Amino acid sequence: MPSQTVNVIRWTENEPPTEATLRERMTREGLHPYRWGNAPHDVYGVHSHPYHKVIYVVRGSITFHLPETGEDITLRAGDRLELPAGVRHAATVGPQGVVCLEAHR
Repeated sequence: MPSQTVNVIRWTENEPPTEATLRERMTREGLHPYRWGNAPHDVYGVHSHPYHKVIYVVRGSITFHLPETGEDITLRAGDRLELPAGVRHAATVGPQGVVCLEAHR
């Protein structure tokens, strides 16, 4: 069974990232990112995926809700989330909407 550890890597640089910078980082890892976005306050109900998801927030914010642990993880520009296959989660988009780059392992 794959690891169920959700990993968050916070953006620590002084300047916010560009989409090109984040795309380059993902590509260097052999990932094939695609871009998606949502309007402010959009909600995704609880679900899971059969693949390992890697997400970078390009701009805006999104909060992932993990019902199994009760944890809420808010991601902002530059933050990265690694979500293993099978982890149940929901999400709420922040007040400015969100644009992300996502890839699957």
